[in-house]
Amino acid sequence: MIPAAARTHPALAYLRARRGRPATFSDRYTGVFGLLVAAAVLGRPVAEALAGLAHHADPARLGPGLALVAAAYAGFLALARALGPVVLPAADASWLVTSPLPRRAVLGRTALLLLSAAVLAGAALGLTALSVFGAPDQLGVRLAAALVLGVAAGVGGMATAVLGQQSPASDARLQFLIAGALSVAVLAAVLGAGPGRRILAAVAEAPASLGVAAAGVASVVAAFLVRQAWTALARIPAHRILASSTRTARVTSAATTLDPGMLTWVAEDAHWRGRALRSRPWPRLLSRLGPAPALAWQEWLRVGRRPGRLAALLGAAALPAVCANAIGGGSGAAGMLLCGALTAAAMCTGGVRRDGGDPALARMLAVDGRAATAARAVLPALLAASWSALALVGLQAAGTLPAGAWWALGPAAAPALAAGALRMARRRPVDHSMPVIDTPGGAVPTGPLIWALTGVDLALFGSLPALSALASRPASVAPYVAAQAVAGAAVLAAYILRPSRGNRP
Repeated sequence: MIPAAARTHPALAYLRARRGRPATFSDRYTGVFGLLVAAAVLGRPVAEALAGLAHHADPARLGPGLALVAAAYAGFLALARALGPVVLPAADASWLVTSPLPRRAVLGRTALLLLSAAVLAGAALGLTALSVFGAPDQLGVRLAAALVLGVAAGVGGMATAVLGQQSPASDARLQFLIAGALSVAVLAAVLGAGPGRRILAAVAEAPASLGVAAAGVASVVAAFLVRQAWTALARIPAHRILASSTRTARVTSAATTLDPGMLTWVAEDAHWRGRALRSRPWPRLLSRLGPAPALAWQEWLRVGRRPGRLAALLGAAALPAVCANAIGGGSGAAGMLLCGALTAAAMCTGGVRRDGGDPALARMLAVDGRAATAARAVLPALLAASWSALALVGLQAAGTLPAGAWWALGPAAAPALAAGALRMARRRPVDHSMPVIDTPGGAVPTGPLIWALTGVDLALFGSLPALSALASRPASVAPYVAAQAVAGAAVLAAYILRPSRGNRP
C-alpha cells in the first residue's frame, strides 16, 4: 500500500492527473468485450489442454522435462537480474528518482508491472511442470497446487531480483538461486538418464495433499519475500535504477526499431562498463606470426576474461539431448544443434562487428583483410567444433543417434559455422525500406527477413552433409564426415578469398 503522505503529494498528484485521460464507458465496454471474445476463442483449446493433463507421467521424459523447467526458471531469474528489474521510463528515471519524492510512490507502478509479469511467468512454469509430472488423480487439486507453486516461484524469484538490485549481498543470493536452479536442471537430467528415474517417478506419484502442503509453504515464503522487496524499494540506490532504466531503454529501442544487433552492444557495454582490467603480456609467438593473429588475439582475451559465460556455453551442449528425450524423439535435434553451434561461433566475433561499424578504423590498422579474416575464424571454429562435438556425444549417449563416430561431424562442420558467424557479424542494420511480400500467411517484410537469414544461409549451406546425416541416421557416418569436412573447408575458403572493397579486415 502507498502511504497517505505519498498519495497526497502535490507533485505526484499532478503527474497522475496528466499521465492519461480517464477511462470512459466506451473504453470499459471495449475491454470487457475483448475479454469475452478471448474467453470464447481460447476457452475450448484451454479446456482440452487442461483435460490432457490427466495422465500418468512417462518415466523416460520426467528427467528431461524437469530439467527444461528448471533451466527456464533459471533463465527467468537471469533475465530479471539483467534488466534491473526495477526500471522506469527515461524521463521518470532522470527526474523523479533523483528528486525528494517518496521512492516507493514513484516506483509503485513499476512494482505492479513486475508483479503481473511474475504471476504470468510463474503460472506458465507451473502448468509446464504439471504437464511433465502429469495428474493421475484429483486433477483439480493438482492443477491448483501447480499454479500456486508456479506463481509463488515466479513472484518469489522476482522479489529476490528486486532485493538483489538493492545491495551486492542480496545480489549474491540471487546468483546463488540461479546456480541452484541450474544445478536442479543438471541433477534432473542425470537422474532421468539412469536408475534415478524411480525417484522422479515416486515424486510424480506423490499424493495431491503433499503438493497442496508444498504450495502453502511456497506461498508463505513468496509473501515474505514480496514484503521485503516492497520495503526495499525505498532503499534501492538511484544510480542502479538509472543504469537499469538506460539499459532497458536501449533494449526497447532495439525491439521497436527491429534492430536486434543493438542488443549485443547493450550486453557488452553493460558487462564491461566500470570494470578494471589488468594488463597481461601477449604471447611472443604473436609477434612472429604477423599483425593478423595479433588483431585476432583480442577475441581470445575477451573469451578468457569471461570464464563463466564459456562454462555456461559448454554446459548448454546437453540441451539437444535433453530436448530430444523430453519431446520423445530427435526430429528437432539437427536444428537445435545448428543453432547452438552457430551461437557458440558468433560469441567471439565482437572485433568483426566493431570493424563493420567503424570501417575507417579498420583501414587505419593496415592489416590485410583476408589474413585478418582467416585469423579471426580460428576461435569461432574452435568453439563451434567443441560445442557441436559435445552435443553430438550427448545425443549419442541419450540413444538418439546410433553407434559410430558422430562427434566428428562437429569439427568437420566448424569451418562452415565460423564462416556463417563472421558473415552474421558483418551484416548491416535492418533495412526497413525494402518491400513487403504478400503471402497466404500474411505480409512478410523482406528487410528483417534478409537480416535474419544473413550468415545463417552460409552456415546452413556449408553444413548440409551433417544435417543430412542427422536426418537419415545412416549405419556408417564416415562418408558424411568426409563430405562435411570438404564442404566446410570449401565454404570457409570461399568466404575468406571473396573479393571485398578495399580488402579491409
